[in-house]
Amino acid sequence: MGFIRNPFCLLSFTLFIFAGFGFFPSVKTATDSYNFVYKGCSSQSFSDSSYSQALSSLFASLTAQAAQVAFYKTSTGGGQATISGLFQCRGDLSNRACYSCVSKLPDMTRRLCGNSVAARVQLYGCYMLYQISGFPEISGVEMLYKTCSTSQASGNGFAQRRDTAFSVLESGVANNKGFYTTSYQSVYMLAQCEGDLGTSDCGQCVKTAVQKAQVECGSAISGQVYLHRCFISYSYYPNGITRKSSSGIGQNAGKTVAIVVGGAAALGFVVICLMFLRSLMKKHEDY
Repeated sequence: MGFIRNPFCLLSFTLFIFAGFGFFPSVKTATDSYNFVYKGCSSQSFSDSSYSQALSSLFASLTAQAAQVAFYKTSTGGGQATISGLFQCRGDLSNRACYSCVSKLPDMTRRLCGNSVAARVQLYGCYMLYQISGFPEISGVEMLYKTCSTSQASGNGFAQRRDTAFSVLESGVANNKGFYTTSYQSVYMLAQCEGDLGTSDCGQCVKTAVQKAQVECGSAISGQVYLHRCFISYSYYPNGITRKSSSGIGQNAGKTVAIVVGGAAALGFVVICLMFLRSLMKKHEDY
């Protein structure tokens, strides 16, 4: 009866329910996966058009597969003009997001490396590499790039928290098909190995990356270490997570907070509305 006599209250309640779950912004998911991380370009270049054609064919083949799989390795051309290459997307990307990321790499690689006989371009969400036949191989655990936050952890206990999380990361990535995320007391971590790397080699690669992060980054609250066949990323949030990090870890915390806060606000409005209706009904009874 009160709702019929007070349609504004019903309308406000309905709108507030939607607002409670939609007004508070959730964590962005579409993202910084395309952000540039680093490039590696050989100082040698090819001038033969057969190499250029083989490279174009390789890029087309890799891009076409990105809509279906997160890792793909192939070769094109023939004889001395054979070029091999691969791409890999971060393990938590959807097929659509993977394709969107990988499709940006061919033009970016040409722009950054020109006609280099070997090149690698890494974005946050994916990477692509190629090399001509006969190009020297490098160790799978050679460090290609690292970045460490300028912000340093204050107080005691950070190193222990980080190293505990690192230990879980090392064992977890080898048992989870080469991609693993974990957290321990506000330290969030991610590791990924190249798609065709065996379990033992993957574990060893990540272990090496962890050791390099401990040495290279010290007390930095975040860091990323890229080896030839694996990479790790870690972030420490002493005050909790407020957004999705560029590494893709900790992505659900902001959503949970938004839902809880929105739900609590909506519930509070329900209570207020019911109290208002009760007041109206009491006045009606007095008359």
